[in-house]
Amino acid sequence: MGTQGTAAPAGHARVAASILDADPANLAREIRRGERGGADRFHLDVMDGHFVPNITFGPSTVAAIRRVTRLPLDVHLMISEPSRYVDGFLAAGADSVTFHVEVGEPKDATLRAIRAADRAAGLAVSPQTPIEALEPYRGLLDIVMVMGVDPGFGGQALILECVAKIPRARDFLVDRPLGEVHIDGGVNRDNAELLGAAGVDILIGGSALYRRGRDLGREVRLIRSLADEGWAISHGAPRVPRDRWVPVVVVERERAEPIRAGLGALGIPAIVVASEERPATGRREVLVPAPAESYVRARLPDLLRDAVPATPAGAARERGSSGPA
Repeated sequence: MGTQGTAAPAGHARVAASILDADPANLAREIRRGERGGADRFHLDVMDGHFVPNITFGPSTVAAIRRVTRLPLDVHLMISEPSRYVDGFLAAGADSVTFHVEVGEPKDATLRAIRAADRAAGLAVSPQTPIEALEPYRGLLDIVMVMGVDPGFGGQALILECVAKIPRARDFLVDRPLGEVHIDGGVNRDNAELLGAAGVDILIGGSALYRRGRDLGREVRLIRSLADEGWAISHGAPRVPRDRWVPVVVVERERAEPIRAGLGALGIPAIVVASEERPATGRREVLVPAPAESYVRARLPDLLRDAVPATPAGAARERGSSGPA
């Protein structure tokens, strides 16, 4: 199985390499090329010839890609019946599944099924669809994918009017501090700064990366750095680094795991380590991803209360040691 060829980048923006413009006769080689170039994940466009006129591939191809890379696989279903096929893509190894809000079938159950499988669930919004179409699904989304082009074909130019949807897409992820806004279609080095300033998290590059003669690694680095630069220029400060972990509280050993479980129920991963301040006491430090820090700190009182050991001695310890690190 392949591995990513470079260290994780320090900034916030991430680049997903779309294989739509990769060489289908040498897909394993193209995946390795994306890894060596520093792509953060792969974006897999599934088309059925009905929801969109093009046809690509199904779960067996996703499973084959899963065998040759450890990078996350974002599956984008441009199909008319996602509920019928979603289980196959989950079984194939998709890390996230996004389908279109425009499909003519109920969407709630499919979103819940994706989340029940412990994967990220998303809805995509085509250029002609207002972002407000996502309102009925607020609270069910981990990903909002803004389509920058009409779905179905690679190599199209970004429709600039779609960029205005990016800041508004964040409103549908307020309960998911690690939720992601993706932009799919027309992404390249020339518009990455604009997209970053708008607040996009994941920039999906296809033809900008895989077209013949392109230096994939250089394009990945440019798109990522320009997106982060766009945010910093527009907002006066850089965005919180995506892969940094920060401490939020120091607690007794027996309370650390309940707190981690409580964070998991909120969709927040956590790491528990021995406290560096007083390692001999057995106290534990709980760390969370930096983008979730403020969200977690606002909920610490409830998490600490629920994690109090059910003994008088434990309650006494709580009164003297519940403050954040």
